Amino acid sequence: MPLPPRWLRRLLLAPGVVLLAFLVVTTLPAWAFLAAAASPLVPGRLRPLRLLWIATVYLVWDAVALLALLGLWIGSGFGWRVRSPAFQRAHYVLAGAFLRVLFWQARWTLRLSIDVVGTDPDTAMPGRPELVLSRHAGPGDSFILIHALVNWFAREPRIVLKDALQWDPAIDVLLNRLPTRFIAPGPDGRGSAIEQIGHLATGLDDDDAFVIFPEGGNFTPRRRLRAISRLRARGLERMALRAERMRHVLAPQPGGMLAALDAAPDAGVIFVAHTGLDQLLTVADIWRELPMDKRIVMRFWSVPPEEIPTGRQERIDWLFDWWKQIDDWIATNRDDGA
Repeated sequence: MPLPPRWLRRLLLAPGVVLLAFLVVTTLPAWAFLAAAASPLVPGRLRPLRLLWIATVYLVWDAVALLALLGLWIGSGFGWRVRSPAFQRAHYVLAGAFLRVLFWQARWTLRLSIDVVGTDPDTAMPGRPELVLSRHAGPGDSFILIHALVNWFAREPRIVLKDALQWDPAIDVLLNRLPTRFIAPGPDGRGSAIEQIGHLATGLDDDDAFVIFPEGGNFTPRRRLRAISRLRARGLERMALRAERMRHVLAPQPGGMLAALDAAPDAGVIFVAHTGLDQLLTVADIWRELPMDKRIVMRFWSVPPEEIPTGRQERIDWLFDWWKQIDDWIATNRDDGA
């Protein structure tokens, strides 16, 4: 379904979420009674009640965020100064607060834990802009990464995301006020997307983190095979063979990384791997695993600017080398039961 225009999302979707949250909260006892009655009929530990609670929390979280964003919009002079440094900072602080609440609930309801191992984003040189290249797998992994950057490492992310995420009104309003690019999938807009990525990576300051997911989508075995087939269709047999040797990641698409490196030559690069949710590929997988009882492990590798190759092909090979290292790390940690 195509994304509605922005004015329609603001007039219908955002108020609709606030109204729906009010209706769900005011009728929550009735929903809770039905979920409790259904729980003995469903295998697992109170799955219907947990699902109801998760959905309610997220809906209320979205609605409260929209009301807070409305307050910031009014306080900025009805949008006049909403992109000023002070209000940009206020939006990052708000995002950090709401992400803390979301992950507090995730730990309590879903019994998730998040551990970070390896180099954190400020070990190599504090105060340096960073390009963050992350694998993409499992539900909510982009939320986890942004939560880590904002709340643990005091970074202000600039993010490249799929345009479909604008169906969520709070994400839509918040990220369209911050340095973000929503990219439409498909080859038709690839040239424009790379140009937008380069523009977004221009002018990074010392606490910025430019976030991109080179795989272009969540890992699934089918997408992995399609990515390999695309490389072969473009005559890139050597890259296809390299991609075949990687079992847990998609072949990375280098165009966005190349544009970002050209636009931010003084930035370091951080590669991010994670495992723990990557086997949850479908809604049925998520339902079956409730409560998840998962330990999510994140691994950061920091590369200073002077160690980044300069040639185009050398950078592409370097990206594939790192993606193979990420693939090996995932295989080892999954074998360890992460």
